[in-house]
Amino acid sequence: MLHYRMDGPGHGEPLVLGPSLGTSLRLWEPQLPALARTFRVLRFDLPGHGESPVHQVGTVADLAELVLEAAADAGLDDFHYAGVSIGGAIGATLAARRPGRLRSLAMICSSARFGDPGSWHDRAALVRSEGTGPLLEATARRWFAGPPDRALLDDLAAADPAGYAACCDALAGYDLRGELAGITVPTLVVAGRDDPATPPAHARELADGIPGATLVEIPGAAHLAVADQPERVTRALLAHLPAVPGMRVRREVLGDAHVDRAVARTTPFTRDFQDLITRYAWGEIWTRPGLDRRTRSCVTLTALVARGHLEELAMHVRAALRNGLTPDEIGEVLLQSAIYCGVPAANAAFAVAQRVLTEELGEPAP
Repeated sequence: MLHYRMDGPGHGEPLVLGPSLGTSLRLWEPQLPALARTFRVLRFDLPGHGESPVHQVGTVADLAELVLEAAADAGLDDFHYAGVSIGGAIGATLAARRPGRLRSLAMICSSARFGDPGSWHDRAALVRSEGTGPLLEATARRWFAGPPDRALLDDLAAADPAGYAACCDALAGYDLRGELAGITVPTLVVAGRDDPATPPAHARELADGIPGATLVEIPGAAHLAVADQPERVTRALLAHLPAVPGMRVRREVLGDAHVDRAVARTTPFTRDFQDLITRYAWGEIWTRPGLDRRTRSCVTLTALVARGHLEELAMHVRAALRNGLTPDEIGEVLLQSAIYCGVPAANAAFAVAQRVLTEELGEPAP
């Protein structure tokens, strides 16, 4: 089995992080504090890398099955996934061929095909003959736009030649270009603008081929963007991932467009507040089994009318429609509120609701 390490709270959404060829799970250390704050994070070592033993693998699909084996050992049935280079290829393979296992995908400095197969077979032969030492100087130039991270280069130097070469052979046979359209999970593609190994054109091919994929290009980053520009990669991941429990429910009730705008406006000053409302309002209250979402919408509309929170009211009129209330039922809630919250408050609420219903339904609501 692949060596893996778990971090983060046991109740957090599961997230698997895949490394690049020649690195170990330490590659993700710059992102780990932010991700493990809310996610249950599994990092793994490739065969013959870090603390993983050498495995007989011939394809990237074989590597993907080893990742599923490690995830199952950790109790993860399905999970979010982010991977760098070959790690991204593993995630894309899972998304295309084992779609029920991934909740979302992030491919960082990765590709649907990593160049000419012959060059990978040549590199495999070199490493089997002479080890990874001859690769160090050229790899440092590919990996880093800034000063090289010596610890990551030490990982390359320490990689088992047989394990590294097997991964090279797997990359030689990897070509997912014809399967990109079958990836249906939310997908983020991150490119380093100074990446000579998988230039931005590779990322654009991924983003164009995967339905609905988001593309982020990061300046000043070579192939190991997670090490070159760690804060920018972390921000891109946090914007992509449902960062706290309740994010899935928040999106289902309020809609992706609203939540995406809220996430985009998040600053270091407001981050903890966003975490609070997502974790407790959406993760603790809206998910309780005692009331269905229709009833919770009725209660929420009444409370917002009573307090005069008209901007929030507009948002929750839209949410009420999404939760299955009809315009007539929303009107009944506001009529009830007129008696118990006051006519002026209900008058203002009707005006807000009428505007929202007209916008959402395309014509004045009955």
